[in-house]
Amino acid sequence: MSPQKILIVDDDTNLLELLKIRLESANYEVMTASNEVDALNTIKQLIFDLSVVDLQLNHTDGISLMEEFHKINPDIPVIILTAFGSIDSAVEAIKRGAYNYLTKPFDPRELLLQVENALGTKMLTTEVKRLKGLLAERYDFKNIVGKSRKMQRVLEQVSLVAQTDSTVFILGESGTGKEIIAKTIHLASYRKDQSFVAINCAAIPETLLESELFGYEKGAFTGAFKSSKGLLIQADKGTIFLDEIGDMPLSMQVKLLRFLQERQFYPVGSLTPVEVDVRVIVATNKDLRAMMKEGTFREDLYYRIHVIPIHIPPLKERKEDIPLLAEHFLQKFNQQLSRAIKGFSPPAMQRLMLHNWPGNVRELENTIEYAVAMSRHDIITEDLVLPEKSSESLQTLKESKAKFEKRYLISLLELTKGNVSKAAQLAGKYRADLYNLLKKYNIKHENFKKF
Repeated sequence: MSPQKILIVDDDTNLLELLKIRLESANYEVMTASNEVDALNTIKQLIFDLSVVDLQLNHTDGISLMEEFHKINPDIPVIILTAFGSIDSAVEAIKRGAYNYLTKPFDPRELLLQVENALGTKMLTTEVKRLKGLLAERYDFKNIVGKSRKMQRVLEQVSLVAQTDSTVFILGESGTGKEIIAKTIHLASYRKDQSFVAINCAAIPETLLESELFGYEKGAFTGAFKSSKGLLIQADKGTIFLDEIGDMPLSMQVKLLRFLQERQFYPVGSLTPVEVDVRVIVATNKDLRAMMKEGTFREDLYYRIHVIPIHIPPLKERKEDIPLLAEHFLQKFNQQLSRAIKGFSPPAMQRLMLHNWPGNVRELENTIEYAVAMSRHDIITEDLVLPEKSSESLQTLKESKAKFEKRYLISLLELTKGNVSKAAQLAGKYRADLYNLLKKYNIKHENFKKF
């Protein structure tokens, strides 16, 4: 792997040389510039992984130079060097896009730590963008992961686990996109050019599951007129995805456990073991720990598959992703159904935001497909969004208003992550009035800061 490139900008040539020596001794490739003109020319010609910039330069300040850098390379992290008395300016630099600041005179160990952390963050950011690109390119589903903090955390986990061969355990409600995450892990791995084979353990009868997974020999059972390769052999050198593993019968759990332990198996009716090299990803929407206590899921199998857990949050916990997903599905069904619908009316989007989505992303997709198919206008109106909700039994006006206000306040706080000022601005209310409403419905904004 080639050394990472760092550009240092400082008009103090002695400090410039010292920084260069320190960083080169840590095996980084370093270039220097003593003025902003040389620095800009250099960064236009070469790609750098990081830049260290002095706050006070002869003809400009480091913050302005950093912003010019970001116009050329938006992803380059910048560490600002500053004197102790200029801490306020350094904090301002962070607000405007700097990765961090370092005060002079600096501890060499602190310098190397800052550089290492900045480069690590950049690598992770680059990997997340690469994974988003894979989703968009291979599945045209770039918004399935959304921009919410919870889904970004999932994508970070995916980026870290993809290059390993460890078994991944994906937990999430039905409709949250567990198979999409499994495919993303496969596409981001070194196995990406090999097969991705998925099997739904709940959809195949117990009597057929073993032969589907392990294959069978000719004559192994009635109707086996020729030998058949199982899904594990089809997935050799690639990835096997065992969906709804909580529905796998106990008899099959024993055989799967043996395969995971030994990485070999016997096709039905064969006495010769078969070895395969596969990455295993499993998924479930069930509480396997509770099933273990009930005796319906083997404890030893649970600990064999529960190596790297990834939890996919339900849609109701990442409502800020709803507008992105709704727009994505709108474009998808515009194309499929030859429509030209431009968007959603505010009441329609509000209804989407207030719904709890027990069916998660799959339910949202079906909802948008119905609305696109049934719309007679170029804007989707409220009556086409979840029309079954309109037939709910009527409440009094006072009850309906109270119910709406409470759900609306909760949605606002989820959207703003508990920031009352932003929530008041979005609602068109004074902050004090919003506090009174929160108090009226006993809603504590602090509880939403975790979202």
